[in-house]
Amino acid sequence: MERREKWRKFLDNPIVEWSIFVAGVLLIIAGLVLAPLPGPGGIFLIAPGVALVLKTSMWAKRHYVRVKRWQPKAGRWMDWALRRQSHQRREAIRKAAEEPRVPESRPGN
Repeated sequence: MERREKWRKFLDNPIVEWSIFVAGVLLIIAGLVLAPLPGPGGIFLIAPGVALVLKTSMWAKRHYVRVKRWQPKAGRWMDWALRRQSHQRREAIRKAAEEPRVPESRPGN
């Protein structure tokens, strides 16, 4: 646990947060530059860039939530692609709700 706390403390440093944000923006720009070229090269830069920007920017998080409310099905795909823990938690709840409930048998009946 100590290592995890040190890592969180490191990531909370404003210089580190801004560096992560800038790296994300640069990845998005590089992905957009590569997007017109044949092949899927741009998507492999844009997706991590978006994840880094979402990690550090409240503005981006608010817009992300707005898009998810506007397009819930696309929001599920975005959560899955970004490997968000909230998506994993919601999917587990959804699957548990979809399972047919088996009535418990009482002894002696």
